[in-house]
Amino acid sequence: MDLFEYQGKQYFAQYGISVSPGDIADTVDEAVAVAERVGYPVVLKAQVKVGGRGKAGGVQLAANVDDVRRHANNILGLDIKGHVVHRLWVEHASDIAKEYYASFTLDRANKTHLGMLSAQGGVEIEVVAEENPDAIAFLSIDPVRGLDLATARRWVAEAELDEVAREQAAELLVKLYDCYTRGDCDLAEINPLILTPDNQVHALDAKVTLDENASFRHPEWEAFRVNETEDPREKMAKEKGLNYIGLDGSVGIIANGAGLAMSTLDVVNQVGGTAANFLDIGGGANADVMAAALEVINADPKVKSIFVNIFGGITRVDEVAKGVLEALKRVSITSPIVLRLDGTNAVEGRAILAPHLSSTLITEATMLDAARRAVALATN
Repeated sequence: MDLFEYQGKQYFAQYGISVSPGDIADTVDEAVAVAERVGYPVVLKAQVKVGGRGKAGGVQLAANVDDVRRHANNILGLDIKGHVVHRLWVEHASDIAKEYYASFTLDRANKTHLGMLSAQGGVEIEVVAEENPDAIAFLSIDPVRGLDLATARRWVAEAELDEVAREQAAELLVKLYDCYTRGDCDLAEINPLILTPDNQVHALDAKVTLDENASFRHPEWEAFRVNETEDPREKMAKEKGLNYIGLDGSVGIIANGAGLAMSTLDVVNQVGGTAANFLDIGGGANADVMAAALEVINADPKVKSIFVNIFGGITRVDEVAKGVLEALKRVSITSPIVLRLDGTNAVEGRAILAPHLSSTLITEATMLDAARRAVALATN
């Protein structure tokens, strides 16, 4: 479960992490009231679960009440990459001397927690990694041992944070790790983590993803869902028991397994396309699952083609093929479907599909060829 920025900051605050004073506002008058309470100047931030808010006009500085009214009017109702703004976070504006980056996530390959820290914050960490990989200090953390202050101090020194910021940053990182682990996060990220001109360190932003598998331990998480405007595609998928994340592209993705689904997104991007979603149907690619998956993707008007990428292990490809044909009887699909089927009983699966192939139901031998065909169909 991804949190909005304001929810992430509220979550951080529970673990003693310093954040800017602020509050939420759903109306212009509420925004004015919050600004008066926290003190000018303030920053108004659109609360949407998508990047690029600043470029879209969703983050604005306000020096007085007239500025707040004007910016709140402009931001509320703004469409940012398909996400309509219904809520603002209004916080006291911070003077910034330096911007850093800090995060914790899971390193599944090495079965450790992974910390990333950089003296270059304020931009996407992927950009830093590509342009200056040495600017990121990585820390592998044994989940049993955890992160202590001494280790955090060595880490901030390795990352070359400003000397005046290091002790506060080390203390904050220990708290952030506590939030990440005890708070059952998949991701806890601060970008930027700032140093103010008076040498104070605090979180200026918050990106938090909670592990849904741990929700039974956190009944309080239900409060995060209150008044949340959910992507209708994701809502439909959730009702059908599908692991779905809506994106902004034109190629609908269906794959079995999260790793394969991520690889499918990558290869679509590699050949010049953009994915409309991430949809992992897991190992149960029967007719009911395929019909549900196709129905969800078909409901997205941005989808121009559908790429079904299945590698059968435990899942038998002949059963997948039967499921696709049965699903097509149940769901009226408006976009062409490109299938790449490989693995267990792949030959049998392709044979089942062969009599039904057409200009709108296509098979390709490789993932790359299938991606190219799907992207070409989406751009025609």
